Amino acid sequence: MLNLEKLSLCLIVHGKNTFVDGNDLKKNIINNMSRLNKFLFNICSTIRIHNQINLPSKEDIQYTFKDFQNNHIISCVDHFFEAERSQCHIYSYPYTLNYYENITNNFPGGFFKFVSVISLFDERPFEHEFFLRIAQSFPFMKKLTLINMKPQYGKRNKKSEDDNQDLSIIEYLHLTMLDLIEAHEDYIEQFLIDTKTCLANNVFLAVLYQPLRRVTEKSIKNATRINCEKLRLLGVQDAPSFDNVLYLRTDATIAPMRILKDKLDAIYDVTVMYSSTYDSNRQI
Repeated sequence: MLNLEKLSLCLIVHGKNTFVDGNDLKKNIINNMSRLNKFLFNICSTIRIHNQINLPSKEDIQYTFKDFQNNHIISCVDHFFEAERSQCHIYSYPYTLNYYENITNNFPGGFFKFVSVISLFDERPFEHEFFLRIAQSFPFMKKLTLINMKPQYGKRNKKSEDDNQDLSIIEYLHLTMLDLIEAHEDYIEQFLIDTKTCLANNVFLAVLYQPLRRVTEKSIKNATRINCEKLRLLGVQDAPSFDNVLYLRTDATIAPMRILKDKLDAIYDVTVMYSSTYDSNRQI
């Protein structure tokens, strides 16, 4: 180990009282490897917070890398006061992994040509401009999971709603899996309304039934039709009983698979999967 010249390190750290930063890496790794000349890393650390006042900032973390040579280091810091935790993500750039998790509104941007799987999470709303940055930064993304129950501000603001008519349509050319199980219905609309989003063909959408129904029923001029026609599979939780019911045996239980296309006329020619214990990490 002491004679290593190249090192790639990927860590997720919980339970510490402080974030992993440049000082940690110098003390515990770099200073112990005199021959190390190439160090790539992707480290996410979380700490519990409760009524703290002096929380570390992005600038505080970035400053700890001031002595790092020949490396472009990115630091992202988020404080989630509802969840009482803070997150720090540090990585060397260019980014070489095929996934990028827990992206927030503080995402610094960049170009991530190797990333195909991403997840989005925040306690603040994601607006249209954020999704535009995501699509531009991850042009080859195939799987997207969104966790955010906060409604979009633009949806509640009349002026912003009027301005939305001129928003750029966001294209997801390679997306095949979209998980909106833990997303506010505004984000279902964000991805299904054709004036906001252009999905690729053959997308698998995982979603709750009632929010999906509200979005498709209230859409003006069948604005969800084009993107709904591109769905290959539709995984639905909490659907009511329909006339057409299929069954899938999983883990010795019977989970109903309900065909929605007869009830949601905006969705055509799709296979509908239902599971009361949907696993977003399952391979499709």
